[in-house]
Amino acid sequence: MIEVKNLHKSFGKNHVLKGINLTVETGEVVTIIGSSGSGKSTFLRTLNFLDTASTGVITLDDIYIDVSKSKKNDILNIRRNTAMVFQGYNLFKRRTALENVMEALIFVQKQEKEKAKAKSIELLTKVGLKDRINYYPHQLSGGQQQRVAIARALAINPKVILFDEPTSALDPEMVSEVLDVIKSIAHSGITLIIVTHEMNFAREVSDRIIFFDNGGILEEGNPKEFFFNPKEERTKQFLKSFNESFTYEI
Repeated sequence: MIEVKNLHKSFGKNHVLKGINLTVETGEVVTIIGSSGSGKSTFLRTLNFLDTASTGVITLDDIYIDVSKSKKNDILNIRRNTAMVFQGYNLFKRRTALENVMEALIFVQKQEKEKAKAKSIELLTKVGLKDRINYYPHQLSGGQQQRVAIARALAINPKVILFDEPTSALDPEMVSEVLDVIKSIAHSGITLIIVTHEMNFAREVSDRIIFFDNGGILEEGNPKEFFFNPKEERTKQFLKSFNESFTYEI
């Protein structure tokens, strides 16, 4: 379980997160949606301390951190149990797909090279890239690079994977291949928190939808109630622009 209490984040005078309170159960799939600038990605980055929140408490199972008093070991403990998949893949350009996945296993988890290699091949096969393990990032499509990034995230056996708009940098024809991989690992025991603008994907994969607006959580609910019976007027306005693309069987 990951729990956030009264989380605030400011960049100078810009108050981006305004007291976020959220609990995500173990194995739950939660998607976060909202307009640009609503604080979605900043919130995700504060969960594993890529950005440090100004105040608040983050709890991941038995790891408890008051962010205003966080210590290096606290942050390392959070990062050992979380993985992040970025918009821009963040692969090492001079390493092959296989080497990108092996990196953390060898240098962080101190696994033997052959064991790390076997596990990395298994994960790259799982995401459909068995025939691309020796390719460098520049030899892969955007969708393939993102699938390498997902395999890399899975390699460390995280309790939580954070996805920051994982398809936003992709051409439309590559989006589905990445979303299919995410669907395949949803409800497998790993907690997924996904910032996305793909509304149909959010509807299909999520246990719960969180709507961010102006630095806070305005509304949340299961996909059916959220998309077809939103309570807040702002939520209705936001969803209205996507209505034509929804296909929901009641």
